[in-house]
Amino acid sequence: MISAILDIFWIPIGGFLSFLIFISAINKSIGVRKAYVNLLLRIFEYGRVSIETASKENHFSVHNPKTDDTQGVQLVDDADSKEGTNGATLITRDAVLLPQAQEPAPEKSVSSEKDEINFDFEKCLDYVKSGVEAIIEDDVTSRFEAEELKSWNMLTRTNRHYEFISWKITSIWVFGFFIRYVILMPLRVLVCFVGVLFAVLSNSIVACLPFRFVRLYLASLSFKITFRLISSSMSSFIKFHNKQYKPTISGFCVANHTSPLDVAILSTDCTYSLIGQRHGGFLGVLQRALARASPHIWFERGEAKDRHLVAERLKQHVSDPNNPPILIFPEGTCINNTSVMQFKKGSFEVGGVIYPVAIKYDPRFGDAFWNSAKYSMMQYLYMMMTSWAIVCDVWYLPPMYRQDGESAIDFANRVKSVIAKQGGLIDLVWDGQLKRMKPKKEWREIQQVEFANRLKSDST
Repeated sequence: MISAILDIFWIPIGGFLSFLIFISAINKSIGVRKAYVNLLLRIFEYGRVSIETASKENHFSVHNPKTDDTQGVQLVDDADSKEGTNGATLITRDAVLLPQAQEPAPEKSVSSEKDEINFDFEKCLDYVKSGVEAIIEDDVTSRFEAEELKSWNMLTRTNRHYEFISWKITSIWVFGFFIRYVILMPLRVLVCFVGVLFAVLSNSIVACLPFRFVRLYLASLSFKITFRLISSSMSSFIKFHNKQYKPTISGFCVANHTSPLDVAILSTDCTYSLIGQRHGGFLGVLQRALARASPHIWFERGEAKDRHLVAERLKQHVSDPNNPPILIFPEGTCINNTSVMQFKKGSFEVGGVIYPVAIKYDPRFGDAFWNSAKYSMMQYLYMMMTSWAIVCDVWYLPPMYRQDGESAIDFANRVKSVIAKQGGLIDLVWDGQLKRMKPKKEWREIQQVEFANRLKSDST
């Protein structure tokens, strides 16, 4: 009986997977995912209107029509639905607390040349205000939480009240749950498995070829097919912009970092050399498979902390014009795609061309942000497999070079600002590693010096 069932389903499943590998090899789409995304947008809009209508009919909020204090239901009006969700904040902060330029003070007598600081309690109020604002909502920890949505996307992980607001919404939610968990998830797991299996087999064969130029070409093709299959397993719909700036020669491709899927997203359109720490499990299998035929750079945990060793490996790689560009995420950690945080200067010290790339995900279809402190890799993949889709825009930006006399830090900040501007992200100066460590002592001392200078400038 079981063998008969397998015989029935083997032919259509095998044909589907073969067709998927074929269209991945030629990098073509038949428009199914685009139609699927457009259908989801219509369903989300219907759900938004239904939620508004149900709430208004029950007169839950007479004095405040935008919130429902009883059920916790938030209404979304037309203005809200048109607003972006990029880093919405509760507090609008004043200017940075730095010593302000003062008018030239009259010359003092010799007896008053000694600096005197007359302490006034009012001078502390700005710092007290900033401290209270940071307690309510600071600029760092909010970047490591899921981005808030303006309207519900039929997932209970984003809101647990909407699915029972009306029988229509409940029916749509139950049907969507069935589609995501019973149909899409098993199919996505199968496609992802096929992608990893294809990487292992194809790279093992390519690595045995004697001619380097043939090996590099086939390795590049295998690399892109692998990640096209993996991205297809998430129902990814990717729009690439400014393809004339796509990386072509050896150098560094620098992008903002939201998720491990960033690698798969970018690798569907271009071949890269990957750099990172060696892993075990699922990522380890994929790393070892890719390294068989392509010049990737993997470090052991101890080696990754040796900056000189890393810099030397990077210089050796970019010195060979036949090597693909290195894909690097200088933030060093995943951010929730509302902002760009401090770029590490390492890759900007080596030299060579920098290819900036901006990635912006659409959170309505699924939150691509990986909160590694809360979810393991397998939990994250499970959430992605049961989301509606991964929809994102990718912008290639003009190549950038380090200018004469420009420090690596200034160059990194210049590249970061370009990426943030193109992606509609907030440009922050904070280090993303603050989610794992306390602020450095030097940062506190800088604030203390600035406060002292402020008191001096106010007293003169």
